[in-house]
Amino acid sequence: MKSFNDLIQKLTGIMVYALVGESGTGKSFRAKLLAQKYGINAIIDDGLLIQDDKILAGHSAKKEKTYMGAVRAALFDDKGHRDEIAKTLHKTHIKKILILGTSEKMVIKIATRLQLPPPSKIIKIEDVASREDIEKAIRSRQIEGKHIIPVPAIEVKRNYPQIFYNSICVFFEKKKLFKKKGADSQPFEKSVVRPEFSKKGRISISEAALTQMAMHCVAECMPKVRVKKLTIKTDSHGYRLIITIDAPFGTQLTGTIHTLQQYVIDNIERYTGILIEEVSIIIDKITGVN
Repeated sequence: MKSFNDLIQKLTGIMVYALVGESGTGKSFRAKLLAQKYGINAIIDDGLLIQDDKILAGHSAKKEKTYMGAVRAALFDDKGHRDEIAKTLHKTHIKKILILGTSEKMVIKIATRLQLPPPSKIIKIEDVASREDIEKAIRSRQIEGKHIIPVPAIEVKRNYPQIFYNSICVFFEKKKLFKKKGADSQPFEKSVVRPEFSKKGRISISEAALTQMAMHCVAECMPKVRVKKLTIKTDSHGYRLIITIDAPFGTQLTGTIHTLQQYVIDNIERYTGILIEEVSIIIDKITGVN
C-alpha cells in the first residue's frame, strides 16, 4: 500500500527534492549542480521559481528592504506570492523540483504552502560541499554581505537591476563533487548580488522580546490559562519554546493545547519571520478542582 506522500506525488505529478543548510553556506551556488545530477529543471529559492536558468514567477527575498521581510518572502508568507508560484507550477507541468531551505521544517513548510508533496529526498549541504567551501561561503556572507542567485547574471539584471552586483564563471569537476567516474569539468556562472536588506544591516530579536510575544499569544488564545514558566532554546534549526501552564478544570486538553501550540507558532512566524521549530506545552496543574 502506497504512502500518503506517494499518493500526493502521483496526483500532482511532481517529485520534490530539497537542499538543506544554514544561511550562507552556499546552497544557491550548489543548486545547479544538484539539479544537473538528478535531472531537475526547476528550483525554488528565496521566493523565486526558477526553470532552465530563467525566473518564471515570484519575487526575490533579496529585494526586500529588511531581513525579516526577506525571511517572510522566502517562506511565501504572502498568499498572493504563493498562489502565483502554485499557478505557474500547474501551468508548466514541472516533473521534478528542488526546494532550498535552512531546515527540514522550512522546506516542508514551503512545499505545503505551494501545494507540493513533501520532499522525497532531502540533501544536506554537507553532503555536496566540503567544510572548507562551507566556511568560505559563510565568511563571504558575514563579511561582504554577498549572496548568490542560481540564474545567469543577465537574468538577474533583467528582473532586479537594483540589486545586481557581479557574476563569476567557475569550473567544477563533477566527479569530485558527486564521485562519478568519467565526468568532465563544467562551467557554472554564479550571480553574486548584494540584497537590499544587507545595506542597512540585519534585525535580530532578543529572547526577552520573543518571550513577550509568546506570552501575548497564549493570553489571546487561552485567556484562562496561567503561564508559570517559559523557556526558549535555540539551535542551528531554529527556536524551541517550552511553556509551563496551569489549565482550568473542564478544558478539553488535547484539542485545546494543540490549538494553542499552532497559534503561538503561526503568529510568531507571521510577525517576525523566524522559524519556530516546536512549542512544547507542560501542564503543571489543573485549577478549579475542589
